[in-house]
This record gives sequence, structure tokens and C-alpha cells, in this order.
Amino acid sequence: MNTASNTDHPTAQPFKPATGLANCHLQTIFPVFHRPKPWIRTQRQWFPTPDGDRIGLHTPARLTDDPTQPIVLVLHGLEGSVESSYIQGLMPALLSAGFQVAVMHFRGCGGIPNLLPRAYHSGDSEDPRWLASKLAEHYPNTPLMAVGYSLGGNVLLKWLGEDGEKSPLTAAVSVSAPLDLHLSSRRVNTGFSRVYQKHLLDSLKKSLKRKAQDPAIAQAMPQLDAPRAFSNFRYFDDHFTAPLHGFRDVDDYYDRASSRPHLINIARPTYLVHAEDDPFVSPKAIPTSADVSGSVTLGISKRGGHVGFISGSLWQPRYWLEEAIPAFLRAQLTA
Repeated sequence: MNTASNTDHPTAQPFKPATGLANCHLQTIFPVFHRPKPWIRTQRQWFPTPDGDRIGLHTPARLTDDPTQPIVLVLHGLEGSVESSYIQGLMPALLSAGFQVAVMHFRGCGGIPNLLPRAYHSGDSEDPRWLASKLAEHYPNTPLMAVGYSLGGNVLLKWLGEDGEKSPLTAAVSVSAPLDLHLSSRRVNTGFSRVYQKHLLDSLKKSLKRKAQDPAIAQAMPQLDAPRAFSNFRYFDDHFTAPLHGFRDVDDYYDRASSRPHLINIARPTYLVHAEDDPFVSPKAIPTSADVSGSVTLGISKRGGHVGFISGSLWQPRYWLEEAIPAFLRAQLTA
């Protein structure tokens, strides 16, 4: 792991890709098939939002107001959920390290449609900010931390930068965030990355069609039958994400939702983990120490894929993120 940082925070051992799994696509795909089924059962709590919708929060155990056991709010990636393999792996790692865990489902994720025509997007920092305020009301003495993956990582970094010194978070970790949506939309539309793009767009199409079973919501989404709407992310975001969430067009959305411009304003200890071979993110989007505040530790590795970071070997894989994330967060409690 090549770490560029203005601070020196202890984490796990530097990342080294697993023998037999050095390729970025193997790093990205392997965890999905190696650990395909959830093994941590959770309970869901619905939080009614001020705009008449609802946000689901999943917890392995009932949360308590305990200053010695921080709550870690986890934000999943595009079309992810509490059942995603990376979430399932992180939960027991955090629990064994003495944290409480709360996984937020972005609106409409987890197979249950939300109530409004809108959904979620890469710059949707208002929802976790609002949910964090509710957690602070219920557990006022408990430190709140956060971890975000991919889309959730971009949301988290943007939220941290927007709030600056006012952030309710004690510390945070972002993994494989897209950072610059213009560059990422082009990166994922090239080469083998198109396979990931098609898979995610097919999932988004199913989710929107499920929502459209409600006639009132269907009227707000006439684009569902547009010929090219699901051909790539740029078209999708221009047809759906931008108009459903108040952006002028796709370029306005990408400009305002990208997290990279906000990194310089982050005021809480934040570990930004990223691989240069990420098949979702252009290397040009990766920040240097000059692009971030002194509160940000850059953990940039040559390899690791997208939300991969598997070390060990093909026969005995070790999920490095599940060591590094709890180690970083735990270090902030004594910093």
C-alpha cells in the first residue's frame, strides 16, 4: 500500500494482492462468488423522512447509547444492500473490534421500493446526514463513525467535505469511491468494464420497473421505454438520475455530485482507500496529498480492483479491508 498522507494513522499491514488474484477484475469479482450468501442476520428499522419517504436501517443487534462502543454507519454501493458480500464481511469484523453497526439502505435498495418517484444517487449526502441526526438524538453519548463503499464512499466524502468542522462523524473510511463522475462514467464504458456497467444498469432497470408498478410513480418516469436510456451510465443519468433529483442535466449532476472537489474541506480523520487499477474509476481521478485536507489519509495501492483488496492466496484469501477499516477507526478513539 502506497500511502500519501498529511498525518500518520496506524492501520493494518500494507495491502498485498493475493497470489493468483492480482488481476483487477479477479480482485473485483472473486468476493461475490467466494462468499455469495449473507451470514449475519439483521433487523430493519424504518425511518420516515421529512419528504414523505422512508429510509431503512439494518442492525445486527439493538443499538445502545454506549460511549465505549461507537456506532459505525455503513453506506453501500450502487444497487447494494446489507446482503452485499463486502457489507457481510465488514459487519463481524467491526463487531469483534467493539463497534456497533448500522447499515443504511439508500432509497429503494434491498428489494423494497421507496415511496416517491425519486431514488438515490452518488451525491445524495442529505439522506445520511439526516439519518445521522436521528441517531444522534437517540444515542447522544455514543460516537458516530461511517464507512462508505463505491457510490456510498462518494456520498460519504462529499458529506464530510460539505460539513467540515460541523460534521457529526468522529472518523470515516471511504473505499473505491468514484470521486469524479465525469471520468468514472467514461472509464466504466470501456473494455471489460462494460460488463460491470451492463450488470448494474440491468439491476437499476429492474428496480425502476418494480417502482413503476405504482401508476403515480410510473407517470413520473416516462423515460423507462426510451431506446438508449439503459445503454450506458451517462445516458441513464441523463434520462433518470438528473431529472428525478433536480439536476439540470447529466453534466450538472456529475459536477455537483462528484466528491473530489470536497476533499480539501474534510475536517474529520478520514481514510481514503483506493486502487490505481480500479476498473470503475479513472486513475486521473485519484487525489494526491495536495488535493486533500490534513485530516485525510490517502491509502492508494497499485492493485486491489474495485472493493476488492484480497490478500493471502487464491486458496486462502484474506479480506484486507476487514482488518484495515476496524484498525483505522479504533486508532481514532485513542488519537
